[in-house]
Amino acid sequence: MKLVVTEKHDAAQKIADLLGAKKPKADKVFNTPVYRFEKDGEEWVTIGLRGHILEPDFAPSLVYKKKGGWQGVDADGQTLQASIPDSLPKPPFKKKKPFTADGVELKGWKMEALPYLVYAPIEKLPKEKDIIRSLKNLAKKADSIVIATDFDREGELIGADALSCCREVNATAPVSRARYSAFTKPEIQGAFSNLVAMDDNLASAGASRQDIDLIWGAVLTRYLTLVKFAGYGNVRSSGRVQTPTLALICQRERERMAFVPEDYWVISGQFDADAREGVTAGDGPGAFSAGHATARFKEEGAAKAAMNAVEGHRSARVEAVEKRKRTVPAPIPFNTTALMAAASAEGLSPARTMRIAESLYMDGYISYPRVDNTVYPASLDLAEVVRAISGNPAYAPTCKAILAQSSIRATRGKKETTDHPPIYPTAKATPDDLPPAEYKLYNLIARRFLATLSDAAVVEGTKVTLEVGGERFIARGDVLVKPGFRAIYPYGLKKDETLPPMEEGQQVAFNGADCVQKQTEPPARYSQGKLIQEMEKLGLGTKSTRASIIERLYQVKYVQNDPIEPSQLGIAVIEALDKFAPHITHAEMTAELEHSMDRIAEGEVTKAEVVEKSRELLSEQLESLMPHSEEVAEALSDAVAADAYVGPCPKCGKDLQLRASHKTKSMFIGCAGWPDCDVTYPLPKGKIEAVPEKCPTCGMPQVKVTAFRAKPRVQCIDPNCPTNQEPEVVVGKCPVCAERGLDKQLIARRNPRTLKRSITCENFDECATRYPLPQYGDIIPTEEVCEHCGAPMVVVKTARGPWKLCPNFDCPGKEEEEKAKAAKKGGKKTPAKKK
Repeated sequence: MKLVVTEKHDAAQKIADLLGAKKPKADKVFNTPVYRFEKDGEEWVTIGLRGHILEPDFAPSLVYKKKGGWQGVDADGQTLQASIPDSLPKPPFKKKKPFTADGVELKGWKMEALPYLVYAPIEKLPKEKDIIRSLKNLAKKADSIVIATDFDREGELIGADALSCCREVNATAPVSRARYSAFTKPEIQGAFSNLVAMDDNLASAGASRQDIDLIWGAVLTRYLTLVKFAGYGNVRSSGRVQTPTLALICQRERERMAFVPEDYWVISGQFDADAREGVTAGDGPGAFSAGHATARFKEEGAAKAAMNAVEGHRSARVEAVEKRKRTVPAPIPFNTTALMAAASAEGLSPARTMRIAESLYMDGYISYPRVDNTVYPASLDLAEVVRAISGNPAYAPTCKAILAQSSIRATRGKKETTDHPPIYPTAKATPDDLPPAEYKLYNLIARRFLATLSDAAVVEGTKVTLEVGGERFIARGDVLVKPGFRAIYPYGLKKDETLPPMEEGQQVAFNGADCVQKQTEPPARYSQGKLIQEMEKLGLGTKSTRASIIERLYQVKYVQNDPIEPSQLGIAVIEALDKFAPHITHAEMTAELEHSMDRIAEGEVTKAEVVEKSRELLSEQLESLMPHSEEVAEALSDAVAADAYVGPCPKCGKDLQLRASHKTKSMFIGCAGWPDCDVTYPLPKGKIEAVPEKCPTCGMPQVKVTAFRAKPRVQCIDPNCPTNQEPEVVVGKCPVCAERGLDKQLIARRNPRTLKRSITCENFDECATRYPLPQYGDIIPTEEVCEHCGAPMVVVKTARGPWKLCPNFDCPGKEEEEKAKAAKKGGKKTPAKKK
């Protein structure tokens, strides 16, 4: 039996579909789905992992023995090799956490343990125990094993970890590697017909990244959290790539805050080429505007002098007409960074772009989306790809024109690698085949691919110089005279700006000029797309990690909005680290480590050497930070208070702040004067942000609430505010009370203390009948009761439309409905995605 190991379940199913002569048989090994089929008379089985099935973690403790020195101890009591510097104190210690008589406990978060944590041994632990059990069961019976995970560092590491699990039960089966870039039949069959060996160096490079990110992330995050463990958002994340990325954002914000605007004046004149002297310029086809030849007047006096010079004039003379054609080259193929930047300009965040791209790749619509390459390989049949997508009516004319050429030539970027081709479409898709967001990204990729095979565009630029009262004005116009690639790739295309035909020496009507005072603008904040490009330029992160790093900065509340604006906490973290351990915030050190990982992949250095060097770098930075913990704590405390501020307390006047409950971890608003002041306000579920505007009804502070899959709304924090009140609605009779012979009403209402809505019996103290309700939407009684439990049926009306439901979560009908859905899903093949 030949065992094929893939990175995900969908990939296992796809490969089985594309390789088998007949439809593969879906099966399960324990709880893990597998696919069985025959190929060339041999039984094949494909199994999908769930990404990483092993994960690195520190040994939970260290012990010191006079004979053996320092050793790590795992959860089972087994010892691990450890290399702790002689500069760190050795036992015997006083038994005070994190120290024991003969060692150091690393599991608990203690500041004194951090210098030891930097050098703690790392072990690989099972992350997906069920999948590992299933994988070993199959590997035990396998005659040969094929690793078919994604071909990059991450995929090679995932495959190497899976292989290590297989080797525990089968040490002799031959192992080979399948490398592919798209889920198409020719690509997959070609990959399995040309199997290669595993790349141990590439896997080691991926493993070194895992270890280094664990060490830096754990030590810095624990340090920032421990210096001030309280307030809104207790855990303060940090990391090897995350921190210098945040530093970029904060540096741009500092530039904006330090920017001193300067006044300048802009003069614009109105002209009409169809009118003549003495005739008022109109809004017809001959009307146009032109700016003064001095684009910006830095002195108001000079601007006024120019305005005085043209005052009273009713005509202008055309001094010169210059026409010049320029060629705009077709774009180069998409790599990951370019795709994320282009998609960001179309409203898709980098993280969402990569999630959608992964889905399109797994469904066979595009090639592998994590690539650095910008040159199509000679092995890629460009004409075949064009034919494959020509069935989309929007692409058909361009595809026909490309295929009619004697030879198809593509543009080339500067980055050329041999792992995967640039991102290109692998199958036809139309708006009817995909949900809107997925088609939006597919359309961008397909049009970019066709653009790379198209001619350059030609733009004709016209510059007209006009003279009025000794002052010169310049009008410019651009017209697309040869669309070229722009016919299929309109992204970023400016509208034609045409000027009426004019000749040198011609008199045109002048209808006066306007002078507007303006101010210089500070440097723009980074958009997510621009930040991705800057990270690539500085060597921060990889094509696979940059989007998730930015998403992480949002999650830990270091940044907000798009373009990206740092929070006070984010600024405080960077300022504190930059003051006492500046190398952590600079891109150079991170880029150097990235280069070292590339050298591991090339076989020039070992993983152990690179990881050890990174430990030494981190230890130096931690030594600088530890003596200044109180100063760092003060800076973080002020920032947390600033970010959490909602408004003044109506009782004592101190700050109302967003806070997290220590017991439930849920958010609420509390007074900074606690325990002397006990004012608190509940918060609804969802993302909460303070807004500066006060409630127009009661004058209390307001917050912006963004519930799951709902539009943001602004809400007063006071539950007793009239804007938060809802009328009570009688929805029917209580079935529990009815069984006891009582006639009691069920009433839909909102709890003023918790803000939760429910249907509650008016006799609740005795019958305890209460049904939860959706938190938003109008409640409409139906005078119907559920046939399964007798609860009143209600209609909930929201912006998405009304729907009828039984509010009883314990209704027997709900269980029957779930069983019916499960049976229906199990008996049918998953349908193709539809709009």
